Amino acid sequence: MSSDTGQDQKLVQHLEGCAHERHGSLQKLYSITSANLFSVSLRILKDREQAEDCLQNAYIKIWKNAGSYDITKARPMTWMNTIVRNQALDMLRRKKVQEVSDDDHIHQIADTAPGHEEQLALSRNSANMHKCLADLSDQQRVCIELAYFEGLTHQEMSEQLEFPLGSVKTWIRRGLARLRTCLSGI
Repeated sequence: MSSDTGQDQKLVQHLEGCAHERHGSLQKLYSITSANLFSVSLRILKDREQAEDCLQNAYIKIWKNAGSYDITKARPMTWMNTIVRNQALDMLRRKKVQEVSDDDHIHQIADTAPGHEEQLALSRNSANMHKCLADLSDQQRVCIELAYFEGLTHQEMSEQLEFPLGSVKTWIRRGLARLRTCLSGI
C-alpha cells in the first residue's frame, strides 16, 4: 500500500468521523491538512488574515458537508482543496463587490451566476473531466492534481513525491496531452 493510499484512508476515516459529529476527527483532520489548505488559501488571497478566515470557514463547510463526501468522485485532499479554493474565490468576489459598492457603482455589477443550462453543461464537463482523469496513470493524475488543486511547482512536486524533476515534468506534459485528447473526443 502506498503512503498516498494510507493517507487517503486516514483522511476518509476522519471525514466519516466528522459526518458523525466526532470533534476529535475534525481535530485530527485539521492537524493533518491545515498547513496544505492554508497555503492554498494564502496563494489565492495573498493576505494572511483573510487566508486564516477562509481556512476557518472552509473547515466549517468540511465539517457540515463531510457526510456528502464521495471517495469515488475525488480523493479527500482534492475534495477539501476544492472547498478551500471555492471559499477563497468567494471571498475575493465579495471583496470586489464591496469595493464597487463602496464607490457607489453598484449598478455596474452584473449577475455572473451560471444559468440552469450552463450549470448542466458545467456538471457534464465535470463528469467528463473526472472520466478523463481516471484514464490517466497514477503519476500523471497525482501530478496534475498537485499542480491544479495545491498549486505546487514542478520542483515542489518532485520533492514531495520523491521523483526526479524530469519525470514529474514528463508526467504532467503527457497527462495534459492525454486529457486534451480525451476531452476533445467527448
